[in-house]
Amino acid sequence: MTTIGDNLQQVRARVAKACKSAGRDAAGVQLLAVSKTFGPEAVRDAHAAGQRAFGENYVQEALSKIEALADLRTELEWHCIGPLQSNKTRAVAEHFDWVHSVDRLKIAQRLSEQRPAELPPLQVCLQVNVDGGANKSGVTPAEAMALASAVAELPRLRLRGIMAIPEPAPDFAAQRDLFMRAAVVFDDIRQAGVALDTLSLGMSADLEAAISAGSTMVRVGTAIFGGRPQPAARSG
Repeated sequence: MTTIGDNLQQVRARVAKACKSAGRDAAGVQLLAVSKTFGPEAVRDAHAAGQRAFGENYVQEALSKIEALADLRTELEWHCIGPLQSNKTRAVAEHFDWVHSVDRLKIAQRLSEQRPAELPPLQVCLQVNVDGGANKSGVTPAEAMALASAVAELPRLRLRGIMAIPEPAPDFAAQRDLFMRAAVVFDDIRQAGVALDTLSLGMSADLEAAISAGSTMVRVGTAIFGGRPQPAARSG
């Protein structure tokens, strides 16, 4: 039976191989372990295997996990990667280190206002809807520049980059094409003078294509923790 540590080793090897194929330094791609629906012990096991950054979709679930792992708080980096509702911004501002899913100025403003002064600035990515899915979160590529400019001016936040979750594509070339749409948005915003350094693209099934397109952070859950238990109905 493979362990979380074994799985992490395999995922790191995939990242290294993908970087080599793309002519990139593997040190330029951070692995974010997506621990949603898995308990604190799974996070603890991953931490013991050298993992530090963890992604969570559901705020209430994450808060209980953060509390259960309070003894490791200074060693763990918590990323909110799910759609963010206005009534959840305070909890996120107070307890997370990163938010990947900002797609409206109102949400960013609330996070800025609610980030405690004693904490470092909240690290923020804008979620961009690169393939036009009507039911998907994310600002359109055309609107991303204006949102980035506004968010970059807010206190208590640090705008780091772009995140996207394209629809599944059938092969490497199609996956890469979708990721390149996000990379273009990222490059355009940087060229306009906003200092971005994070392109959050790619998951278990398509991290190779994401790295080929320039991803600096891959969000991997299933390949590390295994098949997900069916979550109970929940909000945020």
